[in-house]
Amino acid sequence: MPHRLRKIRKLRGSRTCGYGRVGQHRKGGSKGERKAGRHKHGWSYVIKYEPDYFRKRGFTSPKSLNRNVNVINVGELEDLLERLYPKRRKTSKVTLDLGELGYTKLLGRGRISRPVTVKVEAYSESAAEKIEEAGGKIISA
Repeated sequence: MPHRLRKIRKLRGSRTCGYGRVGQHRKGGSKGERKAGRHKHGWSYVIKYEPDYFRKRGFTSPKSLNRNVNVINVGELEDLLERLYPKRRKTSKVTLDLGELGYTKLLGRGRISRPVTVKVEAYSESAAEKIEEAGGKIISA
């Protein structure tokens, strides 16, 4: 049984394929519905369905202000001393350069019982108090 051809197959070879003369099937285009029209007549669509299309959010701080601060607490110093100097007695005074170990700031959380001289770039007031109470001192590097 013969079957019918689709319209486009029927019209092949007829020069205009059923669309008449002088570009009657041309220039449909997107009518500015893409990038160009988003700020104009496509605005309401963007606001409703793509609210993050234009928005820039937040704040980017300058890289020069992002200092990499590596901190250590007073309570961690005793464990560090035991690892670095396992044979030293707890009463002997030890000098510890935290800058060489990669630390830039000493904070005051925890307790310390050994007298230690600590060389560090920055420290908190509570850290200084606790080290001086234990009989040690802090040297700013």
